[in-house]
Amino acid sequence: MPDSSVHYLPAWDSLKTYTVPDWYQDAKFGIFIHWGPYCVPAFGNEWYPRNMYLPGTPEFEHHLKTYGPHSRFGYKDFLPRFTAGRFDAQAWAELFAEAGARYVVPVAEHHDGFAMYATRLSEWCAAKMGPRRDVLGELAAAVRARGLVLGVSSHRAEHWWFMNGGRGYESDVNDPAYAAFYGPARSIDGPAGPGPAPADWKSRDWTPRPDAAFLEDWLARCCELVDAYRPQVFWFDWWIEQIVFQPYVQRFAAYYYNRALEWGQGVAINFKNETFPKEAAVWDIERGQLSDLRPYFWQTDTSISKNSWGYVAEQDYKTSADIIQDLVDIVSKNGCLLLNIGPKADGTIPEPEQRILREIGAWLKLNGEAVYATRPWRRYGEGPTRVEEGGFTDTKRPPYTGQDLRFTKKGNALYVTALAWPGAELLVRSLGSDGLPGLKIRRVSLLGLEGALNWRQEAGGLLVELPARADRPTPVVKIECEGQL
Repeated sequence: MPDSSVHYLPAWDSLKTYTVPDWYQDAKFGIFIHWGPYCVPAFGNEWYPRNMYLPGTPEFEHHLKTYGPHSRFGYKDFLPRFTAGRFDAQAWAELFAEAGARYVVPVAEHHDGFAMYATRLSEWCAAKMGPRRDVLGELAAAVRARGLVLGVSSHRAEHWWFMNGGRGYESDVNDPAYAAFYGPARSIDGPAGPGPAPADWKSRDWTPRPDAAFLEDWLARCCELVDAYRPQVFWFDWWIEQIVFQPYVQRFAAYYYNRALEWGQGVAINFKNETFPKEAAVWDIERGQLSDLRPYFWQTDTSISKNSWGYVAEQDYKTSADIIQDLVDIVSKNGCLLLNIGPKADGTIPEPEQRILREIGAWLKLNGEAVYATRPWRRYGEGPTRVEEGGFTDTKRPPYTGQDLRFTKKGNALYVTALAWPGAELLVRSLGSDGLPGLKIRRVSLLGLEGALNWRQEAGGLLVELPARADRPTPVVKIECEGQL
């Protein structure tokens, strides 16, 4: 519960007194949702609205061939086809609960500038065009009814330049009638495509910088989301790190944290790179992990698909086993996983994504004791496989082995998760008899299996006899102890 006596000021010294709420540190697993008009063409990825206006890109050529010139059929013309006719918020919430998620973060507004909620600040929103429904409001009610926590994400900062490709030739981006939708569409001196920003991007003078009108509108939209939907997670993309946003970021954070005090609820802001001091919000790594334990709570956001966040016709899906392994690795290092799905234009969640979510949920139903409400141990784990650190590395690691172990703790229990089946015996080198004075093992068991396991502790580690079965990927051994964990 937040301390209602605290009043946050829009300054880093004040915002650094923020505390991550327990519910968030306990949740460990959430669902991210990229859903918007960009899923109508279902081509490339969720950056279709930008790339369709950039000559030379596959999206540009696809658009010309499929829909015709950009002056006759622009991004706005996808809106009538974005019907959400089969969107069922209750079914979505039921699936997310079945997947074992504890919080849900739908994209409230992506770079394209189409708000997926009932905003008073624009006509270009799902409540007034396309679905003509407050889809965020419906989903908020449904997930809360299932006992899940609601978050939102805002990617609007990048809308300053996102549609600028259409400025260089005859396209509807240049039509004043649609200026409120396509936005400033300004050219900038800086990286403008998906992927990690160059190492020196923060020191660059990005020109033209967003003006006061754009920044005030950005702040107003963020505060409107807070007041209308009371999200307990507010996720930001990377472009708010630039210097011109900093006073507005501080103003928003103070506003949000103070509103949470009024509600009596714990909230969190997610940020990338160096937008916030580490003490003032929760750091997020896009499509990547850490190589070691971090003392400050953090989050990975990644997608169920390797090639897109939004729905496209040709998805390259990850496996549930890979996602479970990454979840366990992240949690052992004091993090949580926000896993993205991409619904179709009609509001249905693709069958492969439903299947993967249910497979994750089945594993968590059996082994969630080693995930939910746990905290890191003295070390995150052991094993030969190196996890590459940083963003956009989620498909670069080699396969895990049965010797790759991850540790979490809760009460007097230490959980050891093998990231692959280790064989007849599990060797935990970190639990050698001469390595951890004061730690006395009382009982060892396998989650999901009744009874205790045989074990012996030697100088080289703890040896645990496992059942003669290799059909259980990512098994979890529970070690009940006496002494300080």
